[in-house]
Amino acid sequence: MEFRELSLAGAYVVAIDYARDERGAFGRTFDADEFAARGLDSAVAQCSVSVNRLAGTLRGLHFQVDPHAEAKLVRCSRGAIFDVIVDLRRESASHCRWEAVELTPENALTLYIPPGMAHGFQTLADDTEVTYQMNHPHEPAAASGVRWDDPAFAVTWPAPPAGRERLMSARDRAFPDYAA
Repeated sequence: MEFRELSLAGAYVVAIDYARDERGAFGRTFDADEFAARGLDSAVAQCSVSVNRLAGTLRGLHFQVDPHAEAKLVRCSRGAIFDVIVDLRRESASHCRWEAVELTPENALTLYIPPGMAHGFQTLADDTEVTYQMNHPHEPAAASGVRWDDPAFAVTWPAPPAGRERLMSARDRAFPDYAA
């Protein structure tokens, strides 16, 4: 596994180091010891999947409030996503900054998101599936979010496909601006 730290402290892109032969390839998508060696939370308490029918579907920006804040590993197993994280940690040098990574089955990248960051994605292809591993079980009472187009972050989201509007839940559209 190859770890590349992003500009937001504690966030990483993890690439699979494949062993290839005439049959295809084999690689690890997760190794608790390698995560722990970098000081990253390697606990896995829950795994989830997000299935999205249409390109242009936007989910987020979500996070869990303390004491239920989650570290997440996010991977796209079918289709493609523009995956966005926003640093909400007030003590962080990258507070209110965002970074995006395109995740696809072909690039086989995984995004490690530390606790204290909001997360969202927009699908770039129809029939997209996204898998999550979280270090803390989802706690509905701790679920929160910030507006996907909050000017405090100024995320540059891709345009939805021609002839389509961005597809979002009413809940995600109603999230408030971030109180920086």
